[in-house]
Amino acid sequence: MTPLGSRWLHTFRVLCEEGHFTRASKRLNMMQPGVSQHLAKLEGQVGQQLVYRDAPSFTLTDTGAALRELADRRWREEQALRETLTAGHEEAGVVRVASSGSFAMLLYPSLIQWMGEAPDLRAELTAAPVDRICAGVVDGEFDLGIVTGSFRHPRIETAVLGHEPLDLLLPAAWQGRSPDFGELQSLGFVDHPDGKAFADILFEANFPSAYAGSEAIAVRTAINQIGQIPEAVAAGLGYTILPRSGVVTFPRADRLFVPTMPRPSSLPLQAICLNGRTRIPRLAKLMRLVRDQVDLFDQLERMDAP
Repeated sequence: MTPLGSRWLHTFRVLCEEGHFTRASKRLNMMQPGVSQHLAKLEGQVGQQLVYRDAPSFTLTDTGAALRELADRRWREEQALRETLTAGHEEAGVVRVASSGSFAMLLYPSLIQWMGEAPDLRAELTAAPVDRICAGVVDGEFDLGIVTGSFRHPRIETAVLGHEPLDLLLPAAWQGRSPDFGELQSLGFVDHPDGKAFADILFEANFPSAYAGSEAIAVRTAINQIGQIPEAVAAGLGYTILPRSGVVTFPRADRLFVPTMPRPSSLPLQAICLNGRTRIPRLAKLMRLVRDQVDLFDQLERMDAP
């Protein structure tokens, strides 16, 4: 059999990732008939059907599934080759970093600025929970992960970055007050995926006698979009707890009040990557950018609405 057409194989890989002809054509910047034509040519070269059509979707045949594995493997090999070719360049290649949603909001402007100064650089930033970040770094999906807590693995090297403060967010009308836990319960909690875990850290430190655990928290509303979490607080509908990065990136910070807690709480931050990867110049620079963002936490005063 003659070598498989690389362009057809690329189209097939994207089609499999999207699972939908229309989405694949948009991603490839092609007309949908062009995607179908590439698939037909690949099927003709293989001599077997690759998909069962159910327009605009499809399911893979056994041969199609095997060919997808080949296409994915070739793509990974090509990516590894590209990284090798650009390994000595600080301003070229791809950097892939994953962090919490709040830290991603803080880091992304620095990545944008870096790409603006380095046209041959591509930065990919993924917001994900800690377990996905750790698994993605081990599997090579991410070059660098920023996680809270500690993570150990024989293939992973770690670097302690410091601590990110946990902030209690109140509506601006609470300016200057030091609320007790009962007042917070009356106001109501703006919950989010990490909200109750953060509450355990901050409340157990500051209200040990009154706090009966996260299950007893009076929830006013809940949302899982990091940029929207402070909105309900700004509207006066409740309070919440967020890492400092989720607070300083909120555009209406003047509508929030962050009191100084008797016993400040924080999250330990750690960078993780595959062994030896930080010796690659562009990844070493990425680490410097991450450290610069963490250093900001030591410089930022707690927010106080005027």
